[in-house]
Amino acid sequence: MTNHTMVTEFTLLGIPETEGLENALLFLFSTMYACALLGNFLILTAITTSPRLHTPMYFFLGNLSIFDLGFCSTTAPKMLSYLSGWGGGISFQGCVVQHFFYHCLGCTLCFLYTVMAYDRFVAICFPLRYTIIMNHRVCCVLATGTWMSGCVHATILTSLTFQLPYCGPSEVSYYFCDMPAVLLLACEDSSLAQRVGFTNVGLLSLICFFLIIVSYTRIGISISKIRSTEGRQRAFSTCSAHLTAIMCVYGPVIVIYLQPNPSPLLSAIIQILHNLVTPTINPLIYSLRNKDVKAALRHVFLKRCLSLEVNENI
Repeated sequence: MTNHTMVTEFTLLGIPETEGLENALLFLFSTMYACALLGNFLILTAITTSPRLHTPMYFFLGNLSIFDLGFCSTTAPKMLSYLSGWGGGISFQGCVVQHFFYHCLGCTLCFLYTVMAYDRFVAICFPLRYTIIMNHRVCCVLATGTWMSGCVHATILTSLTFQLPYCGPSEVSYYFCDMPAVLLLACEDSSLAQRVGFTNVGLLSLICFFLIIVSYTRIGISISKIRSTEGRQRAFSTCSAHLTAIMCVYGPVIVIYLQPNPSPLLSAIIQILHNLVTPTINPLIYSLRNKDVKAALRHVFLKRCLSLEVNENI
């Protein structure tokens, strides 16, 4: 490695096959990024300020909002900078940091959706013991475990990726420092890192998806045994938002993995769905059909308006 001139800066070439669409994409993605930040901030505000939302379900929803804020901010600012004409340069250290947080938050997402499915499983299948099983200590342990697992996962992949020498070229054919795009620039054989990365990410996603399917299979069996139509509808409504969010996350991944040779543009679209679209629509999914969240948000806005009126009168 001492005989090589090491790369100190990478150049992100942006979204493949989108030349000439920079202004339109800049407007679209900046709007979505602003909506993602605002929506998730409002969800966090509602959960932290309303005592009625201090339950395990909303505790994990708050964690999801924190994740969404961080996940979209991992790649969106640099992408918007490139689309606005500021260039796609990123330092070697910046690339390492972006790679780490992308995989850390991505792994955390998989585990968090699995934990949220388990929470719904306990709530539907064991309603009388729900508060005992999902007590404060258990919720904190599960949430901490998801974040710690994400850190371990990201540390492994980042170490494998950036322990290799990079001596040129330095142009990353993507819009952020993703593992497959960066490994193409390594000066040494990167097959081990590629195999470990693909196996790690794929196996992790499959295990989490399998556990989610098992949880909702049990939930479906329990709902089918409820005699009253109103009871079945109430039980299903508590799970519908989470099911919708899971389909938004895993649906595109399933589509791209079914393609034998996915195009670079299709891969970028799938990544953008994960990085930007899902954090944008999650607040809508979890708030539009949730009376408690909407009531908490109305209370926050009313309280804010009253405080402004008091300040004006003073």
